[in-house]
Amino acid sequence: MTLRLTNTLSRRCEPFEPLVPGQVSIYCCGVTVYDLCHLGHARSYIVWDVLRRYLQWSGYAVTFVQNFTDIDDKILKRAEEEGSSMEVVSERNIAAFEADMAALHILPPDRMPRATRSLEAIRQLIGELEAKGAAYSADGDVYFAVMRQAGYGKLSGRTLEEQQEGASGRTNEVEEARKRHPFDFALWKGAKPGEPSFPSPWGPGRPGWHIECSAMVREELGTTIDIHLGGADLIFPHHENEIAQSEAASGQPLARFWLHNGMVNVGGEKMSKSLGNFTTIRALLDSGVSPMTLRLFVLQAHYRKPLDFTAEALAAAASGWKGLDAALGLGTRHGAALGWATAPAAASAAVSAADIGAELARARERFAAAMDDDLNTSAALAVLFELARPLRALANRLERGDTEAGAAGEAVALEPRWQLLGELAGVLGLAAEAASSAADGTPAEAAAAETAIQQRIEQRRAAKAARDFATADRIRAELAAEGIELIDRPGGVTDWVRG
Repeated sequence: MTLRLTNTLSRRCEPFEPLVPGQVSIYCCGVTVYDLCHLGHARSYIVWDVLRRYLQWSGYAVTFVQNFTDIDDKILKRAEEEGSSMEVVSERNIAAFEADMAALHILPPDRMPRATRSLEAIRQLIGELEAKGAAYSADGDVYFAVMRQAGYGKLSGRTLEEQQEGASGRTNEVEEARKRHPFDFALWKGAKPGEPSFPSPWGPGRPGWHIECSAMVREELGTTIDIHLGGADLIFPHHENEIAQSEAASGQPLARFWLHNGMVNVGGEKMSKSLGNFTTIRALLDSGVSPMTLRLFVLQAHYRKPLDFTAEALAAAASGWKGLDAALGLGTRHGAALGWATAPAAASAAVSAADIGAELARARERFAAAMDDDLNTSAALAVLFELARPLRALANRLERGDTEAGAAGEAVALEPRWQLLGELAGVLGLAAEAASSAADGTPAEAAAAETAIQQRIEQRRAAKAARDFATADRIRAELAAEGIELIDRPGGVTDWVRG
């Protein structure tokens, strides 16, 4: 199969072909560094990390650029509240971002430009737009003239009325009054008393939110790139405005593919500080949730769909990860006793069936087919759990002190399976965790996982009582895929063991 991706711009799932054969240029919208990253950021950057890893595994040379917005009203407000400065707030949160991404096993971007370090590129782009009549200045501000750009709204598909709801981006009422049209948005904001500012042909000030990315894309990757990434909340106005200003300047498409991930809900409600359901990555990891559990949880849902964060769903992911981790760590923890290599070999999608055997080659093909289907990580994970099942069983025997397990001929035959599991898991950014915490996870994770299993057993019992045998069978199958074997006893009692 050929990789197919859902392009927000065309509203279709299209075959992906890069502008330059064998090379892929990607720009990912980064964070505004006024606070710690939250679960929505985790979801977005885990998903795009997997896209990047899969393209690399498939043989592409990928250039991945992600920016920092390090000057913004929110940063200035936080600095004022703290009695510090824009630089102090930004640097602290950039360091925290990098630590959080490393904890989640997210590859660092090839380049991470910052707005404050791209000012010359920003000023140059604004000047070009003004020279072409696509922008105008007013009392030290510069605005993009939306009505001068044909096709505005093509990414979001919004009507004129919908565009007006937020077309201003991050501007206030005074700035709104200076605009020639309500849809126009700020490219440069004149300095206010006491605010940090930078020189420009229009007077001291700072860039608008949208122009930063257009300038950084052009400076880092050129006029047209292969893929532009972001969360669905950025489609309008941010990405819509990026397209307008970039294409007004160049006359060329900004990006061939626009990909957007779905939002994170908490208990069925949109995550929001005002609702009290806002969770940072740092707080979640500090609570005892392992980074790989969080990563597995995110990848169990399709990237374009909403992701509902609940304690039960996270506990189910912890249970699934426990079994997968046991299989992934088998060679590392017991390779010497088994006579295996103690680390997975490097591999790629080009490895032939002759090298790994027909059965494993088919597993690799199913994995690739799932990923080619618009990054269907849920189906790809099913392949991993299938590969892991006999490895997990062997790991459990060895952990129980079964000295004969490693001598069996079956154990020798399982090494290629373990190698393939490690390779494919690596495409999803999953890797065995340290042995000190791998056997049972943290106490909080272990307890939550057992509670989640019991809840699903109860759901199955209720389904059987209602003669909904399809649901009962589905729950059994889902648990089996996670290494949980159910044993139905007389009297309607169900026990469970790990396979």
